[in-house]
Amino acid sequence: MANGETYTGSCFCGEVQFTVKGEPAGMGYCHCESCRRWSAGPVNAFTLWKPEAVTVTQGTNNIGTYNKTSNSYRKWCKTCGGHIFTEHPSIGLTDVYAATIPEFPYHPGVHVHYQETVLRINDGLPKMKDVPREMGGSGISIDE
Repeated sequence: MANGETYTGSCFCGEVQFTVKGEPAGMGYCHCESCRRWSAGPVNAFTLWKPEAVTVTQGTNNIGTYNKTSNSYRKWCKTCGGHIFTEHPSIGLTDVYAATIPEFPYHPGVHVHYQETVLRINDGLPKMKDVPREMGGSGISIDE
């Protein structure tokens, strides 16, 4: 993917639209209980971006925010309830859910919080106990 490419994303109904530009800082799957409950699924596919790479282009006033902790500000559309992204100020990144940017070439590189998994995935990707050390985690890998 070229460094300057822009991809368009939206909530479920399209009221909130946004773009991501450039390349993400990382991509993968999160297995933590919090992401599972928020996404209503057994695993969450994420793309991590610098905040300046994410621009809301429509529906700014239609975005709701919920933060269970100061580490995550989860955003959703007030019309359809569709989840959009999560701001992570403590690590300086925004998690744009891979499913919300359908044309983006998603290539996961890691599974995080795999110790909490409820769905084992044998895909050969690294499985982290929590998150990489540079993101404040233990950096410990675990077996598939």
